[in-house]
Amino acid sequence: MTRVADRVVVGGVDTHKEIHVAAAVDGAGRILGTKEFATTPAGHKAMLRWWARKGRLARVGVEGTGAYGAGLARFLAEEGVDIVEVDRPNRQLRRRRGKSDPVDAEAAARAALSGEASGAPKARNGNVEMIRALRVARRSAIKARAQATNQMHALVATAPDSVREPLRGLSSIRLVERCARFRPGDVDTPEAAMKLALLELARRHQSLTQEIKRLDGHLDRLVAATSPGLVARFGVSTDTAGALLVAAGDNPGRLRSESSFAALCGVSPVQCSSGQLQRHRLNRGGDRAANQALWRIVMVRLAHDPRTRHYMEMKRKQGRSKKEVIRCLKRYVAREVFADLSRVPDLT
Repeated sequence: MTRVADRVVVGGVDTHKEIHVAAAVDGAGRILGTKEFATTPAGHKAMLRWWARKGRLARVGVEGTGAYGAGLARFLAEEGVDIVEVDRPNRQLRRRRGKSDPVDAEAAARAALSGEASGAPKARNGNVEMIRALRVARRSAIKARAQATNQMHALVATAPDSVREPLRGLSSIRLVERCARFRPGDVDTPEAAMKLALLELARRHQSLTQEIKRLDGHLDRLVAATSPGLVARFGVSTDTAGALLVAAGDNPGRLRSESSFAALCGVSPVQCSSGQLQRHRLNRGGDRAANQALWRIVMVRLAHDPRTRHYMEMKRKQGRSKKEVIRCLKRYVAREVFADLSRVPDLT
């Protein structure tokens, strides 16, 4: 009989907002138990002690390390535990065995044991995590500002003639400037109510613009400090560089090669051969924000870089479509920027 001290244990965790469900399996894949723990520092410590009582903890598979499992992943990394990121449970297995948190935790443990899950999670403990948080706030502000702009145009279209005519045909910027100067007075007529609504939306637009400018200032500083070589490349702005840095994470060493980074960005061709037919198809997976960032870099270079335009013309003469050439260019840019991303200090 194997002593507890000699038993190899692999853990798995199904993460949630308030509780995490942990599972433990031995080296042969036999289930040793499952248990719920609170998503607090005390709960994380209790989970680690629970695994230690089962045997020698070799590895832990955590589902959702970028969401509800982020805090647990940071704690385990600080304790020196080998962590692997686990994708969502297999749908076929879920159909056969049903859906429950213990089943998902056990599946995570088995994926870590078999090597099916082998990717290291993002560290989330340095400049890139700061950039990610600021980008979330900036994206929200941009969306809210666009919504305010659309609402102003919609109100103008239905406003009484006395309000609508002076505003007809104005650009969004001029419309905000004009409406911000309204003084509706007592709101006792439809015209006064319309002016007050436009005034408040204009002030909201201006406030969001200032918020975006403040966030841009912080992002400019952080992105330039984190990867100066990346922002120095032709066609790379702070926004595109930030998206690529967030995709790679604070520990870019987890990406084994530039081809793995290309797959992460969804710009690596996917095999779809059958029989004697050998072909590839478009990769529709990966980080779509990073994919969009690569697309924007390509578009800037097609507009302003003679070498990129020459490549486009050459490939079009060879019978490639414009979309196919853009995919090739995105793959090339991914290879180029990976060299800069790999030089980002790895904090793990």
